[in-house]
Amino acid sequence: MLRADAFAADDLAHDSNRPQFHLLPAANWMNDPDGPIFWKGHYHMFFQYNPHAAVWGDMHWAHAMSPDMVHWQHLPVALAPTHGGPDEEGCFSGSAVVWNGVPTFLYTGVKSSTPQEATLRDGTHNFRETQCLATSSDAEVKTWQKLPQPVLAAPPPGLDVTGFRDPCLWREDDVWYMGIGSGIRNHGGCVLLYRSRDLRQWEYLHPLASGEWSGKAGSDPVDSGEMWECPDFFSLGGKHVLLYSTERKVFWMVGEYDAKAHRFSPQKKGELDYGPRAYYAPKTMLDKDGNRILWGWTPETRPEAQYARAGWAGLMSLPRVLTVNAGGQLEMQVLPLVQELRSDEPVESQSGEDRLTWPVRDLRAELELWAQPGRGTVHITIGTEATPAVHFHLDATHGALSFNEQTVEGILAPGKMRFSLYLDGSVVEVFVNDRLAHTSRVYDLDPERTVLTITDPGQAVPDAFLWQMRPISPNRLTT
Repeated sequence: MLRADAFAADDLAHDSNRPQFHLLPAANWMNDPDGPIFWKGHYHMFFQYNPHAAVWGDMHWAHAMSPDMVHWQHLPVALAPTHGGPDEEGCFSGSAVVWNGVPTFLYTGVKSSTPQEATLRDGTHNFRETQCLATSSDAEVKTWQKLPQPVLAAPPPGLDVTGFRDPCLWREDDVWYMGIGSGIRNHGGCVLLYRSRDLRQWEYLHPLASGEWSGKAGSDPVDSGEMWECPDFFSLGGKHVLLYSTERKVFWMVGEYDAKAHRFSPQKKGELDYGPRAYYAPKTMLDKDGNRILWGWTPETRPEAQYARAGWAGLMSLPRVLTVNAGGQLEMQVLPLVQELRSDEPVESQSGEDRLTWPVRDLRAELELWAQPGRGTVHITIGTEATPAVHFHLDATHGALSFNEQTVEGILAPGKMRFSLYLDGSVVEVFVNDRLAHTSRVYDLDPERTVLTITDPGQAVPDAFLWQMRPISPNRLTT
């Protein structure tokens, strides 16, 4: 089991910054979601995990299981680096599929190498990245058996790649296809496309999609857009969708996929989440009913020294259901089952002439409000009444959302706006009209004195309800 260190468990359980209805390990560092899958009546989430400290390093795959994608039970670590193996420096991100009744991982193993042989050179590491395979034969997929050698040991010859990691998988008829996050030096990020009939022998085809390099120089090609990581590619609503992470943001493309030429032609694109570096490296899965569910890593935005001292870092976003609308744009909403965590009745507000105020006990709440155009800008704040820490401004007349003086425009059409906000410890997730998502972090809110306030100066306050959210475990160790 994943357990907090006995010395630190009490501190972790009483750390008000720790979320209580999001998935995170009992302690230490986590990052990317890996290979989420529905198997034998349960959902399984794997994620990047450092079992030794609350900082990045020594990447394992942690494992949690759920009946509903809301309540979780931690299970033993699924993957660990193998001394002398192709993943001896870490088991990086990848995917899980079931083939011939066997759950199978394809993941990136990393091993230190010379700079000349390295595929990952970020100014700190020289890693050789290879694609590795593991299978499981038990009903709860607790134990995994690795192939001793990579199934894909090198990028295509002749390409000067800026990275070679994070495989995503899909199947067309009896052939498997794999996209790998990569990039071509001085050209831009891309997804390299491969195919196989057995998940073990892979043939390179061509880039599935490519971007343009910003021209910025830097030690890490991800920061300049010269490398795309964590790709995900899937069909949805009669279209195909590509997700990828670069420049510390996540982007989506919706378009057409030519299954004969194996080419993707994007028609619409945008950012997946507009928060300030608080959402990254997402991964999708199909639920038991065939819905496309999106998971993302919510990293820390405070200094490393602070989260290392706290003993934990990172969490999983709330699950989001993806759809493509009639205009070919990606939409998302929080999984409806999350609403079952609401208190039985909305919390009663304190009303003023131009405001509503609610106490937020223990920093667990969901807010729903509807704003109308032509009625001024709605202001939403979180913090003490004297010192708000978070400011949102919702302008339905112009279709704009502002967060602490940073404005997102051009995404939402003017008109009635539905604004949903989830506060959980130090994380805030916001959704507007299913089109705009915004994740942010706010630390050290007072769990006894924090209030959420809506004001609409000079106008009647909008329709709004706030629910207290129930925790998913009796302590902040999560499950």
